Amino acid sequence: MSKIVDFQCTYVNSVGINKDAVKGLDLEFPQAYKTWQGMAQLALALKDYDKTEFCELPFCHTVEGEALGGHVNYGDENAGPRGEDYICITAEELLDLPEIDYSKGRIAEVLKACQALQDKGEQVVLYISGPYTILNILMEPRHIFKIFRKKPEQMKLIFDKLQREMLRYVEAAQQAGVTMFSYGDSTGGLNILGPEMSAKTVELFTYPFFKRVETILGNESLLLLCPKTAFALLGTEKAVWQDIDLGAPINYFSACQKVVGKTKFVGQMCVKNREFVLQNGIVKTLELL
Repeated sequence: MSKIVDFQCTYVNSVGINKDAVKGLDLEFPQAYKTWQGMAQLALALKDYDKTEFCELPFCHTVEGEALGGHVNYGDENAGPRGEDYICITAEELLDLPEIDYSKGRIAEVLKACQALQDKGEQVVLYISGPYTILNILMEPRHIFKIFRKKPEQMKLIFDKLQREMLRYVEAAQQAGVTMFSYGDSTGGLNILGPEMSAKTVELFTYPFFKRVETILGNESLLLLCPKTAFALLGTEKAVWQDIDLGAPINYFSACQKVVGKTKFVGQMCVKNREFVLQNGIVKTLELL
């Protein structure tokens, strides 16, 4: 097996909203994080402020964990929503959590905001959290790692449960008009898990999840992987790069838009790196093996 290479992310701890971006807007925090109207208005304001081509939702990594029953401190414009306290200690407690109801709660508001922005002709990128980021809202990390080491069969069941929920989320988002997704797992990188656990996570969760995502993504849909995830798939020989030459220098997101319909996955750069330009005009797409 090849060695997993880590990607040095500079955006993993990016939290809060730039006050200048929302100056003069009729937005109250944390209410703006809770309603589709607030989310849509905030997404448009950030798009304009950052001078980007897309609206990104949501503004935190807590939506899925909260929808599973986790407790969230909604914060304010300086520090966005974050986990408040843990609700599970054992694997059994995690596995007993009810399925997400995508018709209610903040996760439903996110989907409504996506639909409203799409209806206005905006390009929406919906962020989907990976398993460790979701679990980090529900259970203290030391308990998660203990389950992984001592009860791997239960860890697989937990991964399977999260995989089902995330696939349902992708399907619900597509029904709301979303065609572009981003995926990351900030608390599940090589620098945190180490090589052995990272490779096992690819085997038990990452690879089978994306193989299933590949079958449900529409022909005009694209998933932008965090490079940490892309490199984990490459390093475990579950995927390979495929180059598409666009013929001229182009910024990364524009390149991603141009390869929609030609691939399902990209992942050479973080979508938050607004200024990254492919100087050679070549965008690397990810092909699962």
